[in-house]
Amino acid sequence: MTASASRSAIMHRDSHFTPKKAVGGKGCYIFLEDGTRFLDSTGGAAVACLGHGNETVQQAIKEQMDQISYCHSAFFGTNAAEELAQLLVDSTGGKMSKLFVVSSGLESLILFYSNPLTSLNLGSEAIDGALKLARQYFLELPSPQPERTRFIARSRSYHGTTIGALGVGGHLSRRELFEPLLAKNTSHVSPCNAYRGKKDDESDASYVVRLAAELDAEFQRVGPETVCAFVAEPVVGAALGCVPAVPGYFPAMKAVCEKYGALLILDEIMSGMGRTGTLHAWEQEDVVPDIQTIGKGLGGGYAPVSAILVNDSIVQILDNGTGVFRHGQTYQGHPISCAAALAVQKTVQERNLLENVRNMGAYMEQQLRQHLGDHPYVGDIRGKGLFWGIEFVNDKITKEPFDPVTRLSFLMQEKGLCPKYALSLYGNPGTVDGVRGDHVIISPPFTVSKEEIDIIVDGATKVFAEVFNELGL
Repeated sequence: MTASASRSAIMHRDSHFTPKKAVGGKGCYIFLEDGTRFLDSTGGAAVACLGHGNETVQQAIKEQMDQISYCHSAFFGTNAAEELAQLLVDSTGGKMSKLFVVSSGLESLILFYSNPLTSLNLGSEAIDGALKLARQYFLELPSPQPERTRFIARSRSYHGTTIGALGVGGHLSRRELFEPLLAKNTSHVSPCNAYRGKKDDESDASYVVRLAAELDAEFQRVGPETVCAFVAEPVVGAALGCVPAVPGYFPAMKAVCEKYGALLILDEIMSGMGRTGTLHAWEQEDVVPDIQTIGKGLGGGYAPVSAILVNDSIVQILDNGTGVFRHGQTYQGHPISCAAALAVQKTVQERNLLENVRNMGAYMEQQLRQHLGDHPYVGDIRGKGLFWGIEFVNDKITKEPFDPVTRLSFLMQEKGLCPKYALSLYGNPGTVDGVRGDHVIISPPFTVSKEEIDIIVDGATKVFAEVFNELGL
C-alpha cells in the first residue's frame, strides 16, 4: 500500500493508507496501475482458486447476465442455482442433500475493524445461517428441544465478522471492540494445534483423547441438553495460519457431539472447495458434518458467493416438520453468483485441478521446508494442499512469539507488496493467544506451476530476510 496523496471517499481498512489500484489480471498475476506485475501468491484471502481472467467463467457470467441478472428467490428459481446445487450435492455422494446459496454481500458493511489485517468474507453470512439452521433443527424435531440455545467452538477461532459469526468465534483481538454486542451463548475449548498444544511426550492419539475429554467436560459444564452444535474449521485458516487437525481428532469430536445429541458444523469457508487437496476438507478427516459452510473457492472471486451444505438427516427433519427454513436474504441464490460458482466448479472438475493442488502442494511443502525449515525465526511450517502457513517465533526453543508492537506479520505483508518483490503474503497477528504471535499464509491458485512456486518461495525467503534485517535481527 502507498500513502494517500489525496483523501479517498472509500473507507479503507486503514485510513492512513490507500492501496494501489488493480487494473487487470491473468492467471496467477494481477496488474497494477503503476505497471507492476504482481504475483497473487495467496489468491487474495485463499479465494482466487482459478487465478484471474478465466475466460470460461467470464463467458458464463456474461451469458447469465444476458439471460437474467436478478430474481428474488422467494418468487423464482434459476437453472444456474439448480445446477450448482446438484453438482455440489453429488460431490458429497448425497450425504449433504441440500444447498443454501448466500450472496448478499452485506457483511462487508456491517463491521469495520481498525486492524487493517482483519479479513472480511462472505462466509460470515453462511455461518450465521448455519447457526440458525442448527437451532431450528432442534425445534423441528418430533419432540422439540427448545432448551438448545448454546454453541461450543474453539479458542483463537475465526468464523466471520457479522455479529453472529463473530460471537461464535474465539479470536480475542477480533472480538475485542465488539464484545459488548456479542451473544453470550458460545463457549470455547482448545484448538487442535499440535505445534502449540501437544505435549512433547504426547502421541497424536493421546492428544486427541485429551481434547475429546475437554470437549466432553465443556458439554457437562454448560449442560449437554443446551448445546446445539460444535463449530470448527477442518484446517484453521486466518486465525492460526493453516493448522490441520491431527489424525483422529474430528471423529473423536463428532463422537462427543453424538453422545449428547448435538450437531457438528464444519466451517470450510477457507479450507474447503479443493484448497486442501479434496473438494471437501472433511473427506480427509473420516467424518461427515451435519452442516457445512463453503465460500471463497466456491466462486473463486468471480462473484461474491458462499453457501451452506446440509446433511440429509437435517433435511429430512425439516421436510417432515414445517418445511420452511426461517432465514432468507435479498440476494440469496443470485443468478450471476450461481453461474460464476458453477463455471468455477466445472472448470476445477474438467481440468482435474485437485490433482494439481495435491502435486503442487507437495512441491510447495518441500520447497518451504528446504528454504525455511532451519530459519532461526520460523517456528512452524504447516498446511495441506495449496494452503500453507508459516509461524514466526522469537525463540525456536521456547516458541516465544515476537512482541505485538513489532507488527511482524503486517511488516511481512507490506514488504511483499513492494515492487521489489511484488507478491502477496497474507499476514495475520494473534496466532498464539489472539493478541501475540504472527504468521503468514501462502495459498496460490490451483493452476500454479512449479516455476511460480519457486518464485513464491524465493521471494518469501528474501522478504523475511529483509524484514528481520530491518528489525536488527
